[in-house]
Amino acid sequence: MAEQTSRQASHAFVLDAVRTPFGRYGGALAHVRPDDLAAFVVGEQVRRAPALDPAVVDDVILGNANGAGEDNRDVARMAVLLSGLPIGVPGVSVNRLCGSSLEAAVQAARAIESGDADVVVAGGVESMSRAPWVLPKTEKPFPAGDLNLSSTTLGWRMVNPRMREEWTVSLGEATERLRERHGVTRERQDEYALRSHTLAHAAWEAGHYDDLVTPYRAAAGAEPPLLRDEPIRPGTSLERLAALKPSFRPAGDGPGGGTVTAGSSSPLTDGASAALIGSERAVGLTGLEPLARIAGRATVANEPQYFGYAPVEAVERALERSGIGWADVSAVEINEAFAAQTLACTDAWGVDLGLVNAWGGAIALGHPLGASGTRVLGTLARRLVAEGGRWGVAAICIGVGQGMAVVLENVRGGGPA
Repeated sequence: MAEQTSRQASHAFVLDAVRTPFGRYGGALAHVRPDDLAAFVVGEQVRRAPALDPAVVDDVILGNANGAGEDNRDVARMAVLLSGLPIGVPGVSVNRLCGSSLEAAVQAARAIESGDADVVVAGGVESMSRAPWVLPKTEKPFPAGDLNLSSTTLGWRMVNPRMREEWTVSLGEATERLRERHGVTRERQDEYALRSHTLAHAAWEAGHYDDLVTPYRAAAGAEPPLLRDEPIRPGTSLERLAALKPSFRPAGDGPGGGTVTAGSSSPLTDGASAALIGSERAVGLTGLEPLARIAGRATVANEPQYFGYAPVEAVERALERSGIGWADVSAVEINEAFAAQTLACTDAWGVDLGLVNAWGGAIALGHPLGASGTRVLGTLARRLVAEGGRWGVAAICIGVGQGMAVVLENVRGGGPA
């Protein structure tokens, strides 16, 4: 059981971050239960802290957007038990859809800053391949009619009839409306998608992910380990992307036309990620030097059908709360739900694209909903150290009209991690 001592308020630091490679829908991780993925990454994060007694971990907070099946409702507690951590380590699961694991990191930071904790594992997990179908209960016994199964993989299901119709459009249709509003062309989307794959492949080749990603190894005698993110397509081209048909509307840049394709969208994926969040005292407890200080954060909401634009305000608020401005920012990690959505945000900020997702983004790496928040946070922390920048921003859009952002301050200075 975690030791009971008097704690003082502290800054919260990202001490380390790790994730599994992300697997394609139906791919290399489709055979792995989400609670097993979560247990793997939680255990790995604790193992990577050389001095850490697992019994002093104050909490495990995991994000999960589904929770309808093998996620087991409180997948964080299941991960603690399955990973072999002491049974006295608690676990809580949070759900802010795509922002779930970033929410987990924010909650961990609050606990540390208030003095309630010194060491927290924060992260998230999603198996979109294994998301179950759900069947509603009947209002009357022995119904004579048919019932419909609903897939819980992505998007709305069992919609409350009181919801406004414009709020419940698909994520793809919402992105088409966003790109119409902000004038993001098909050509720019395809160019950005190619950039994501190119940078992700280059980052892997350069070794940037070697310390961020741990190959997923199942039980002895099972499938070979997954070593790299499956969705990356290093051989794609503008010509191939341009040949793809729009996924949500008939083709056309004009009003009512469609430009959003599978190639300019983040793919359905499976995976887990974690970050070790700690206080100043945690340095001695874990044997790890902090990567970055959590300097500010914000969560905002807007119209559900324009969910993709919510990171704009979230980042502005987080920067203000951190006491800095865009001129101070040297690195941006934004989850690429769609190329059009990402470009609408970066256009609004007026930020140099060279600072954005320099190691690739979700269009190439994948977007396992509950795991993406700490994926962008961990990548940002490592990028700041590797590139020597002081300030960075992690941001994510969230279905049903929300956005989150976290500002990090590099506490290691320049030079490689």
